[in-house]
Amino acid sequence: MRNFIIELIVFLVLIVVIGRRLIPYVSGKMGETQEKIRASLEVADQARADALAADDERHAALDETRRTAQEILEQADRTAEAVRVGAAARGQAEFERIVGNAEAEVALARQRAVDEAASRLGELVMEVVERVIGREMDTEAHRDLIDEAVRALQADAIGGAAASSGARQ
Repeated sequence: MRNFIIELIVFLVLIVVIGRRLIPYVSGKMGETQEKIRASLEVADQARADALAADDERHAALDETRRTAQEILEQADRTAEAVRVGAAARGQAEFERIVGNAEAEVALARQRAVDEAASRLGELVMEVVERVIGREMDTEAHRDLIDEAVRALQADAIGGAAASSGARQ
């Protein structure tokens, strides 16, 4: 029993020493650890809030960038359409100018050809008539034949020009 009493006394002394020395030390360390954990949680909460705010700002900036890009694309489409319409109008005007010049040149060439043919026709008619008749014709009869041939050529030329411009339209 003596061992029991000694063991009991040693046990009680250990409990008192542990109660007075070890428990306050462990409690202090646990309090420090709790404070560190609480501070870390506050920092983590603040970081999460900052991250959410930054994410919201990023989304707002991204939306604004998308709107700006869409406006730029729409402006580019409008500009491209205006350039296309302007180029088409300039091309059409140039086409009409070229066609008008060509028509004028064709009409002028046709008139020259008719005039040249008329003068040559007059000479040919006179030669043929002289051969057929075997004598020279008088100037008045010659002039009447030439005028009649020129009128016929001009009528053909005018009819041909109207037919070719009607076919083009």
